[in-house]
Amino acid sequence: MSWGSLEIHRKQERNRALAISALLFVGFLLITEQVMTKSYIYRLDHRIEALKHYTFRGVPSHILLALDDLGLRSLTATCLLITAVLIAYRFKSWRPINLSLAALLLLNGVVGLSKLIFGRTKPRLNMDYLHQGGLSYPSGHASNALLTWGMLAYLIHTYTNRKPFKGLRLYWLVGVMTATVCVVSLIRKTHWFSDLLGGLFLGGSLLVFLIAVDRGWPSKKQPS
Repeated sequence: MSWGSLEIHRKQERNRALAISALLFVGFLLITEQVMTKSYIYRLDHRIEALKHYTFRGVPSHILLALDDLGLRSLTATCLLITAVLIAYRFKSWRPINLSLAALLLLNGVVGLSKLIFGRTKPRLNMDYLHQGGLSYPSGHASNALLTWGMLAYLIHTYTNRKPFKGLRLYWLVGVMTATVCVVSLIRKTHWFSDLLGGLFLGGSLLVFLIAVDRGWPSKKQPS
């Protein structure tokens, strides 16, 4: 493929990714509107919460907590940064580290600010109030699991897609880990269903936006 054709291809990838990112963000806004106006998704939250929940104790409780930690920022950030450093060293490029740091900054900035703005209380408190100093909406665990593990999978695939590699696809694993975090959060009553849904849409929007930046604005000094 010629350089000109490659440029056109990358611009097409960028535009497609930006469109998907925008759609995901609109999805986040729609879920937010449902929560703020106490509409269908808000009512669904309370129907799910009203279902009988089995209380886990002992070893099962510790297992659930360990699975919930798959969305913990300290764990995911450590795994992402270590992987980014190894790839950066192998391919002599700062790009993986820059993308990883951008992902973590966006995650903490956008999701963290959203939590402070909405201030929703957690279901385990047996109350559902907005602007009361809670940190439930949107779910940081859900958005973090999707964004951070997704970025890690993207970096591995992008850089192993070079000769002599064929490209290691781990996107299925990102889906499994993210779904696990969401299910465990519901079981442990740390988040409402709409918190998780909003976190997924927001985290997905940020992830695809970063991919759009990487694909659309390449650098010869920092190859990707």
